[in-house]
Amino acid sequence: MKTKVGFPVQIGAAFPKGFLWGTATASYQIEGSWKADGKGESIWDRFSHTAGRVDRGETGDVACDHYKRWRTDLDLMKSMNLDAYRFSLSWPRILPEGRGLVNRKGLDFYDRLVDGLLARGIEPLVTLYHWDLPQALQDAGGWLNRRTADWFAEYAAVCSKRLGDRVRFWATINEPNVVAYCGYQGGFHAPGVKDKATAAQVFHHLMLAHGRAVRALRATNKNLKIGICPNIMMLYPSRAGHPGDLQAVRERRDSERWYLDPFLLGKYPTRQLRIAEREGWAPLGKPGDLKEAAAPLDFLGINYYFSLFLKRFPNGRTMEPKLAPQSTDLGWPFWPDGLRDMLLWVTQTYGRRPLVITENGAAYFREKPSAAGRVRDGNRVKYLALHVKALREALDRGVNLRGYCCWSFMDNFEWSSGYQPRFGLVHVDFKTQKRTVKDSGRFYAQVAASNGAQLREPE
Repeated sequence: MKTKVGFPVQIGAAFPKGFLWGTATASYQIEGSWKADGKGESIWDRFSHTAGRVDRGETGDVACDHYKRWRTDLDLMKSMNLDAYRFSLSWPRILPEGRGLVNRKGLDFYDRLVDGLLARGIEPLVTLYHWDLPQALQDAGGWLNRRTADWFAEYAAVCSKRLGDRVRFWATINEPNVVAYCGYQGGFHAPGVKDKATAAQVFHHLMLAHGRAVRALRATNKNLKIGICPNIMMLYPSRAGHPGDLQAVRERRDSERWYLDPFLLGKYPTRQLRIAEREGWAPLGKPGDLKEAAAPLDFLGINYYFSLFLKRFPNGRTMEPKLAPQSTDLGWPFWPDGLRDMLLWVTQTYGRRPLVITENGAAYFREKPSAAGRVRDGNRVKYLALHVKALREALDRGVNLRGYCCWSFMDNFEWSSGYQPRFGLVHVDFKTQKRTVKDSGRFYAQVAASNGAQLREPE
């Protein structure tokens, strides 16, 4: 079964005035210049330089060379009619040891980047932490060390004092659930730890760090708009109405809420906490930790890529069959309705708070410019069209949605998968660093220009 898109896609009306159409990237994935101008080593520098950690032995040493080519990249963004650009700051580029002495050259780079965005009429959305912890702090225990929460707050204050007069929107941590699970339980992200109890403790400290960073940001500038960006998927029973499948969904959602309730409700979900205590992986904390973690937010950023369809067997085992009409080349189910349903679930569960989709995109492997210089990525065009349509449906049903950032602005280093997965609206030739706007980038440019009023397939 193929996903069908009838162009032009009619979605009824333009999005609300002031809705932000943007793209997103992360420092380690695009900047390169990994030792330039006093930058310190990050855990991803160390991880990618360790044999067997990243596919094909690839690293982010050069990546998209954005540190040197940022002006060209910002000109491309302007040509694509973008309202906003979400990017992350490199903690070790600003504080090489993670604390203490500030590397002025590192801050100067982001100063120029922010000014360049504003000069082009593009709103900067800054993320403080997108996974590149300074290796010096990892050597001191990393996120397993409770003091890292204080060092993170100090880093947040340094950044906001320098950039907060021009940057309105700040996100503290990108996907704290993924940091904990992939880096400390599954072990396939930096720093490569495989222990469930460690992952739970790391997540607790991430939540504490988030809360303290919110306080530090507000102390430097009370006018900042502050949020956090978890990854949230939608869950469905494989067989509609099947009691076992519905139970599997409830149990998995309890597990997912472990990573949401602390900073949105100030507590861990009761059932899941009892399981953690019984199984010996409950985190250790202090009174008041979760109150700090639940510091009031101005928006909730959400990263959405796919939904899961769960099936429960008589022996109690749960599996995740891929029932979506199609998948991306990473095997992630392509299910746009899940974006709408997830936004409705978040609103129903946590209240009608301002939401921003801070990441959403599709990876395909075999994309390159034709002899005529065109990159035809029709699958991604379809992905975008149907997900934008899902956004409109969520808005029409009362979701307080303020913006959408497509992942990603350009092809980049995709963590342990290296450079094979391409998420970008802009193709990057990693040998020559030549940029080519793909059909999806041309499509998204007219989405942004029309404020989502009408979606047409590139000619």
